Amino acid sequence: MSDQKTYYICFFLAVFLGISPIGAQDKVAKDGKEKTVFQTSQQWKPTTDNRADVAIVYGVGGNPSDRIKGKSFEERVQSWRDRGYTTHFMTGIAWGEYQDYFTGKWDGKWHLDEGQVQRNGDTIWHGRLVPYIVPSDNYLKYIKEMHVKRVIDAGIDAIYMEEPEFWARAGYSEAFKREWKKYYDTDWQPQHESPGNTYLANKLKYHLYYKAINEVFSYAKEYGKSKGKDIRCYVPTHSLVNYSQWQIVSPEASLASLPCVDGYIAQVWTGTSREPNYFDGVAKERVFETAFLEYGSMESMTAPTGRKMFFLTDPIEDRAKDWDDYKRNYQATFTAQLLYPKIADYEVMPWPDRIYEGLYKTSGDSDKRERIPRHYSTQMHVMINALNRMPVSSDLITGSKGISVVMANSLMFQRFPTHDGYEDPQLSNFYGLALPFLKRGVPVSIVHLENLSYEESLKDAKVLLMTYSNMKPLSPESHDYLAAWVKKGGVLLFSGRDDDPYQGVQEWWNNGATKYQSPSDHLFEKMGIAASPEEGAYQYGKGTVFVLRANPKEFVLEKGGDKKLLGVVRQLYEQKAKAGKLRFKNNFYLKRGDYDLISVLDESLSSEPYIAKGSFIDLFNPQLPALSEKVVKPGEQAFLFNVGRVRDKSKPQVLASACRVYDEKTEGRSYSFVAKSPINTTNVMRILLPSKPLKCTIKDEKGVAVQVAEWDEKSKTCRVTFENSPEGVFVKIEY
Repeated sequence: MSDQKTYYICFFLAVFLGISPIGAQDKVAKDGKEKTVFQTSQQWKPTTDNRADVAIVYGVGGNPSDRIKGKSFEERVQSWRDRGYTTHFMTGIAWGEYQDYFTGKWDGKWHLDEGQVQRNGDTIWHGRLVPYIVPSDNYLKYIKEMHVKRVIDAGIDAIYMEEPEFWARAGYSEAFKREWKKYYDTDWQPQHESPGNTYLANKLKYHLYYKAINEVFSYAKEYGKSKGKDIRCYVPTHSLVNYSQWQIVSPEASLASLPCVDGYIAQVWTGTSREPNYFDGVAKERVFETAFLEYGSMESMTAPTGRKMFFLTDPIEDRAKDWDDYKRNYQATFTAQLLYPKIADYEVMPWPDRIYEGLYKTSGDSDKRERIPRHYSTQMHVMINALNRMPVSSDLITGSKGISVVMANSLMFQRFPTHDGYEDPQLSNFYGLALPFLKRGVPVSIVHLENLSYEESLKDAKVLLMTYSNMKPLSPESHDYLAAWVKKGGVLLFSGRDDDPYQGVQEWWNNGATKYQSPSDHLFEKMGIAASPEEGAYQYGKGTVFVLRANPKEFVLEKGGDKKLLGVVRQLYEQKAKAGKLRFKNNFYLKRGDYDLISVLDESLSSEPYIAKGSFIDLFNPQLPALSEKVVKPGEQAFLFNVGRVRDKSKPQVLASACRVYDEKTEGRSYSFVAKSPINTTNVMRILLPSKPLKCTIKDEKGVAVQVAEWDEKSKTCRVTFENSPEGVFVKIEY
């Protein structure tokens, strides 16, 4: 018997037993709440009913790597709506199931020549007949007419155009040459021939997807308005850190200034964060640290603009690894995202079908494959259900505040190919400014050069770290904002030898009446400093500029290479910025509502663990043990529910669970609710009660059971476990 037939039978059994099933009237996203979302190309299934607020249905024709069999877009949308979900729409802007466009079915013309092509003439493919795309005007017309219009007609009011990506190694197709001629009004120049050509090619790639997003979203809003709908438009995108490291060009921070863009999904997960980087002369994976910087770069894109930001994590990843690897790195990225207390909207998972139904290795040294282990699916549901109640918080992560690293979209312009032998291994000119402090327990923040026109961008910065060794300013106005900030008392450390081959590309700093050897000379002039200044401190107004003549990569490529940087920044922080003592440690801690988040760093000052004392529930342990002490070792993270911070301990309530809870009722000396989560998963929950439970009744489609609820006197919580059901499990506890 199929899962679908089984659950139709169970649905009626549930009604007969008096269990509240999910139906069209049982809305998950009540009152328009859209705090948690997930993306899927499939219809509703009992195995993937994860109970987030919003199901983002992917693709009019599905996802290239996840073929749909026999279900139209409208049918897939309706299947989630029938189960109470708010539905949104997502598709790729740089690739997708668009074979009707490429093979000429749409307009009678063959368009495979619009794929992104690398130097050897090969097209870069995302799937069969799915190239990465050079977004021509004709292609954008197709996206608007065949995809955006259709989903709005289907009742969708939120659209996500994901991953506006142009590979740095691409730029050799006839389509790209046509766009070059149109944009620059000159004949195309091969990017491998000079740094200037590379820079111009990548600047064009950046422009093409900026224009694409603007056109498609503007159309969506206008068409929606004609239908009486307010269409919201979001861009799911990798971080600037990751795109720069993976050598991909995207508009990134610049999109936040478009009136048609309502926000982003920060696509950060194990697959992006495990990209190796250098620190103390060693290249290796540093998943927590990289994720922290990735989420930070995404937050800084929108924080000054007020746009909405969803943070994404993935319990697995694209690369085939084992379940233990997925679990360990999921915890690292999950902790990193929660250390940003001003963000409280989340994509809890992409592609639930591969998470719940995919087969992956049971261990790193075994070829045996199995579906997600029960202990891991339990832990995963505890974590994502915590996100449903995760608050925005004014609490701050521990550590000396105010050290910020400057980034710019042009980080993506200089990554490929190599010119004149100048290398930036694994984006070391960025990590060279960030990791020496992050690894010592300083919560480094990110400032986007493109956002300096917003006053909020620099309001918390005490010492600003920047370089032009790996990026260039796209406009001279950014220097006006930096100079004004320094003049009022800001402290800027500029690190670099200005010796990379991109210093001389034909750009605004050497194209006008006054020509500068490097863009930094223009910045220095703004602050009354002569061109090519020697290393040292310079006063400007109430502020200070320190020029450090070393490329930041030198601080991480060699063991102990960051010693001088640390000393200079400590002096600037304490004496010039007067920001207090710059303190180093090996951990981060954040109190966030009822939750405690801890991360202990390896390769840091010491190997001492972090010891938390109190009354906790360990949310990274699928058994949800009640603890009075939690020891976190270097390289580990902890996610704890702090029972001691619950405001009303006389009120019965679920504190942690591997399900979503509905229909809570307290009547006399009893507490009841309905628990819902996917089939084939086990629920474990901790429930706060005024006194020890006397009886626990559990009712599901199989019948009624009575069990003993395990009691912890110290925390006043009981532990209950049972098999989950998307139809609902009724729980009643008498005490």
